[in-house]
Amino acid sequence: MWANKKSMTGAGPGGRHGVPAIGLGICGVALWFAAIGPAAGLEAKASYPNMAPLEQYRMSRSEEIALARSAAPASIANDADVLVLGDGGFETAVKGKNGFVCVVERSWAKRFDDVDFWNPKIRGPICFNPAGARSMLARDLQRTRWVLAGVSRSAMMARTKAALTAKTVVAPESGAMCYMMSKGGYLSVADGHWHPHLMFYVADTNDAAWGANLEGSPVFASHDVEDVTTFMVPVTEWSDGTSAVMKMH
Repeated sequence: MWANKKSMTGAGPGGRHGVPAIGLGICGVALWFAAIGPAAGLEAKASYPNMAPLEQYRMSRSEEIALARSAAPASIANDADVLVLGDGGFETAVKGKNGFVCVVERSWAKRFDDVDFWNPKIRGPICFNPAGARSMLARDLQRTRWVLAGVSRSAMMARTKAALTAKTVVAPESGAMCYMMSKGGYLSVADGHWHPHLMFYVADTNDAAWGANLEGSPVFASHDVEDVTTFMVPVTEWSDGTSAVMKMH
């Protein structure tokens, strides 16, 4: 799942990807991130309080493969596994050879209290490196299976909390990271496709260890519900090599 990011263009609050200009008051995983709060009140606050018909989250197979691959430069994505959303969860559409895995995450990859949690328009192209695929991707796959099986948001929260208590959640592997450099993604109502960026996953740690969330630092940090810290680093180009204009303050 992808993490809360700071909007660098001054966009107003809007959930995971819509926090005001640079300096970061992190809202909370990405995918996922922030402590699990009570389920009560979530539905009242949400712009999309309930899951839409499943077909609204689907894409054509060819479009989904292309969008997933756009998460990373072609030199990486062309040799990566590509997953697409099937009837029971994500399934392999293209078998790669470099250990990377590209997928288009849907809205339920967000934190549980995000206003876009059920927004069927959300498309988050992401490409995990081998370490990220081995240790972080399983979380996304499990949550998607739950959603397609009809598990409620409150029940997913409870299951996640139970897994944390039982210590069955896999920690990020050393070197786990991903690319989110797609010009075609739509990460939130507030921020659209945000900025091209890389994300690095580590077991929950202090932001200062990376100099994150400090004035003038290009590194942003978010802490997820599953004891993972995600460090986000914006880059200056989209995956197709075109320039991405960013306002850094």
